[in-house]
Amino acid sequence: MGVAEDARYDGVDCRPWGKFDQATLRVYSLLFHLIDVGAAAGVLWDRFLTPSQRAVISQGLNMPPEQARSVVCFLAAMHDIGKLIPYFQALEPVAYVRLGQTLLADAGRVVHVPHARASMHVGLQLLDELGFAVGGNDSPAVRAAQCLGGHHGRFLQLDVDGAASAQRVDATLGGPVWQDLRRRYARLLWHLFGADAAPNRLSVEAAVLITGLTMVADRVASQRRYWVPNADTPSFGAAEHHSHARRQADEEVERLGLTRFALDRIPFTAAHAGLGEPTALQRSVMEELPHLAAERGSGIAVVTDAMGTGKSVAALEMARIFNEHCGTQGVMWLLPATAAADQAYEVLDRYVRAHQPEYAPVTLVHHHSDHNEAYTGRRLTPEDTTVLDGPPDAPFTDDQGNYGADETEYGPGTAGPDRWLRGRDNALLAQYTVSTTDQAQMAVLPVRHSALRMLALSGKTVVVDEAHALDPFSQLQLLRLLQWLGALNCPVVLLSATMPASTATELVRAYLSGAGRTGLNGVSFAPGYPGWLFADAATATAYRMPEPAQDEQRAAQRRTVRIRVRPVTYRRLGQTGRTVEAGERLAVIADALHPVIGRGGCAAVVCATVADAQDTYAYLRRIWTGPPEDLILVHARVRGRRRQHTLEATRGRLGPSGPRPARRVVVTTSLLDVSLDIDVDLMVSDLASVARLLQRLGRLGRFTRLWTGQERRPVWWDRENSPALTVLAPVNTRGATALPPGWDTAEPAVALHETARLLPSLDKEPLVVPDDVQALVEHVHGVTSGFAAQTTRLQQMATAHQTRTRRQEQLSAVHLVPPAKRVSSLADLHRQHLTTAHAATRPGLLPRRLLPCYRSADGTLTLDAAGLLPLPDQEHFSPRHLRSILDHSLPVPAAWVARPLSARHQPPATWKQHPLLADIVLLPTDSVTREGEHRFGHHWLRMDEELGLQHRKQQ
Repeated sequence: MGVAEDARYDGVDCRPWGKFDQATLRVYSLLFHLIDVGAAAGVLWDRFLTPSQRAVISQGLNMPPEQARSVVCFLAAMHDIGKLIPYFQALEPVAYVRLGQTLLADAGRVVHVPHARASMHVGLQLLDELGFAVGGNDSPAVRAAQCLGGHHGRFLQLDVDGAASAQRVDATLGGPVWQDLRRRYARLLWHLFGADAAPNRLSVEAAVLITGLTMVADRVASQRRYWVPNADTPSFGAAEHHSHARRQADEEVERLGLTRFALDRIPFTAAHAGLGEPTALQRSVMEELPHLAAERGSGIAVVTDAMGTGKSVAALEMARIFNEHCGTQGVMWLLPATAAADQAYEVLDRYVRAHQPEYAPVTLVHHHSDHNEAYTGRRLTPEDTTVLDGPPDAPFTDDQGNYGADETEYGPGTAGPDRWLRGRDNALLAQYTVSTTDQAQMAVLPVRHSALRMLALSGKTVVVDEAHALDPFSQLQLLRLLQWLGALNCPVVLLSATMPASTATELVRAYLSGAGRTGLNGVSFAPGYPGWLFADAATATAYRMPEPAQDEQRAAQRRTVRIRVRPVTYRRLGQTGRTVEAGERLAVIADALHPVIGRGGCAAVVCATVADAQDTYAYLRRIWTGPPEDLILVHARVRGRRRQHTLEATRGRLGPSGPRPARRVVVTTSLLDVSLDIDVDLMVSDLASVARLLQRLGRLGRFTRLWTGQERRPVWWDRENSPALTVLAPVNTRGATALPPGWDTAEPAVALHETARLLPSLDKEPLVVPDDVQALVEHVHGVTSGFAAQTTRLQQMATAHQTRTRRQEQLSAVHLVPPAKRVSSLADLHRQHLTTAHAATRPGLLPRRLLPCYRSADGTLTLDAAGLLPLPDQEHFSPRHLRSILDHSLPVPAAWVARPLSARHQPPATWKQHPLLADIVLLPTDSVTREGEHRFGHHWLRMDEELGLQHRKQQ
C-alpha cells in the first residue's frame, strides 16, 4: 500500500502503543503520538521560533524555509520511532497483547534497547532510504539520527557499522514485519508533513536547535490531558488525526504562552516609567545603533558607565533595536546573583507591561525562584505520574559500551514533575526572561536538555549584566557561551561599570570567533568609559560611541566622592559581653556611623563575610538606642522568605521613591554590590578590590540629582564634602595589611593588597566619577597593570593568583562542550554524564538545601518554634505545602554537610520522591532547651533566628 492509502481509515496498523495510562488502562496509538509531536513542532516553528532561529536551521539544512520546516516536523515526529520495537511494546502486557498475531509472531528475541537509542539506530536506516546521505559523523543521516536519539536530553554516539548497522537492527529490533511497519510509519510521516527532499547537509547549530524544538514539542504533546481525550475518541486514520493534531497543537502552544508577540512602539518616557529624557549615552544608542543593526545585522555590544547611570535602560533600548532588525524576539537578561535577578525581574516586567500587550509572560529563573512571589500560582507537584513511557531501563551492553543513566525512562510511580515543563527550563522558554548567569552556563555543559537551553537563549537578545563579576572558572564558561551565541547569530549586550579593557576585548573576541571571524588577536574592543561599542558578527567591525556624546555623558554624570581610609585591628566579637577596644574594626564602624546613630540618615555597612556581618550587627545592636527596626541585617544565610522580604523592604524604603526612613542602618555583605538599587547617605566597607569599592560607591548618594530640590538628606549632609565611603583596612601591629581568615576567598588576595596600597592616595583627593573610574580599574585589574610587580610580596601573590586562575580554568574546561565549529559527532556535546545537580558553574559550589526546623518534646518536627506548622509528610505535596518548605530553607555549600547524615538530619522518606526535596538536610532545634548546634565532620552549624545561620569550622 502507498502512503495515501496508509493515511486513510483502516490503512496502516495503528495498534502499537506510544502512551499508556495505568490508572485507567488507556492506550494511545504510537502513530498518533508521532503525528502529535510533528504537528506541535510545526506550530512551534510558526509561532515560537524567531526569524533568526528559522534562518539558522534553514541555512544549516541548506534549504528554503518552507522545505526546512517540513524536514524539522518530520524529524520531530520520528523522535519515538524507536518505540516500535518488541522490547518497548512488551513493557506493558495489557497493550502488548493487542498488537495482533502478525507482529507478536515476528518479535523474535526481545533485546533490551532504550527507545531513544532505538530511534537513533532504526532511524539511520529509514533516513538513508529517504535520501539522507550516510557517511561520517557530520553526514546528514548520522546527525539527523542523533537528533532522534537526543530527544530525551543527551546526544548519543552512533556506530554506523556496529549497533546501528542494518544487520544488527534486523537481528535485535524485530523481524521483517516490524521493519516494514517502521518503514511505512516513516514514509507516512514524510508524506503527512510535506517533506519532498532530504537535506544535503545538517550543521551542528541546526541540529541543536532542531533537537531542542523536538524536546519542547514532545513535552507539549505528552501531557496527560493532551493525549487522553484523543485516546478516548481516536481518529479513523492518520490523515484525519493529522488535521486534528494541527488544530490541537495550535491551541496548546497558545495556552502555554509559547507564542511570540511584538511590543508596540511607544515613547521613551512611557517605556521607562519615571524617566524624563534619555541620557547622552542612551540617546546615542537610540540614534546610532538602528542603522548599524539594519546594515550589518546581528552582533555584540558592550556598555560601560558609572553605577546608577541607566545602563539597564540602554540595554533594553539595544534589545529593542536588535529585535527589530536582527530577527530576534524578546530578552534574556542574565545576572550574577539571585537578588540582582529579583530586582531586574521587576524592571523587565514593568518595561514589558508598559507596552500593554494582551499577554506578556515574564519569567524569573534561579535556584531561589521556586519560592519567589512571581511564581505563586505555578505548579510544583507531579501531575502525570500514572503515565507510562516505559520503566527504568537498566544498562545494557553491546560493542559500544555501557548506557544507563542518560537514557532512563520513567514508569509508574512518582517520578517528579517535568522539571523543564513546570520549572526552570520551561521558564527559560518565555519570550522575556530574567535569570542568573549559571542557568545559561548550563547550555555549554554536558547536562541533560542543554539543547533546550540553547534553543531558549538563541531566539532573544541576551543581556549579560555585571559581565565583569565572574571568577575565572565561570568566565571561561561565559566565553564558551558567547562563542555558541555568535555561531547562532544571536545578538548580545554586555553591561559593566568596572570592566577592564582586556576583559571587554576577550568577551567580544569570543563571540566573534564563534561567528566565524578570525585574525582578531591584535584588535582591541574596549568601548571607552563611559561609552558603548558594537561589533557585527558579519565583519567584526567595531563602532564606538561618538566622542561628543561621550563627553556629554561624562559631564552630565560627573560627581565627586570621598574615600576615607581607617586602619583597624581585626578581632571577632566572640562573647557578646566582650569589651571592644578603640581601634578595633567594630569600634571604628560604630564611630563612622556616629552621624547616623546620633542625628539620623541612612547608612550601609558592607562586610567581607557573613560571619563579619553577624558580628557587626550583634555589636551595633548592643549600642543601638533607636527603634530595633532601624537596624537591619541582610545576607544569604537566612531562610529564603525572610531574605526576600528584607531585600524587598530595603529596596522600597531606600529606593528612588521611598518613603525614606528618618534613620536606617543596613548591615550586609557583597550582596550589595550587584543587588540593591538604593541610596545611602553614608557607607562603611571592609577592604575590597577597587572594582567592588567603585560598585559600592554607586549606592552612595545615588539619587542626589533625582532629588534636586527635595529635603531627603539628613541635617548633617554636606554636598560639598559628601558623600563619603569609609574603607576599613585591616593591619597588624607593624601597620602592614593583614587579611583576616576567609577574606581572600571571595577575591584574590593580590587585588586586596594592591587596593590597600592604592587607598592612601585616594584619601588625599576627592574621587571624580566617572572620569577616574576606568584608570583605577585598569591600575588594579587590567591585564597590563604593573602594580603587582612593585614589591616582592605582591609579585608572589600575583603569581599564586595566576596559578589559581589557570587551575580554575583547567577545572572549568574539563566539563565544557566544544565550540560549534569543533563539533564532529553531536555526541561530543555529551561525552560526560553530568547532571544539573552536579554541574558546577562556580568553583567548589555544589549547594545543598538546609531546612532549619524545631523538634517538640514528643519528637514532632515543625517549621516554626511555636509548633503550629508540622513538617508535611505525605505521598503527594500540594503547592502550598511545598512552597512552605522551600520558604523556610536556605542553600549552603555541600561541603558543610558532606559527612554521612545521622537519622535526625534526614528528611521524611516521602520527600525522597520529590526532586525539589530529595537532597534537603534537616537542622532541628530543640523547642524546649533551644539547643540547636549540629556537627557535620569539621563543620558546626547553628540557626539563630536573628543573626541567621552561624557556621564555624573546627581546625
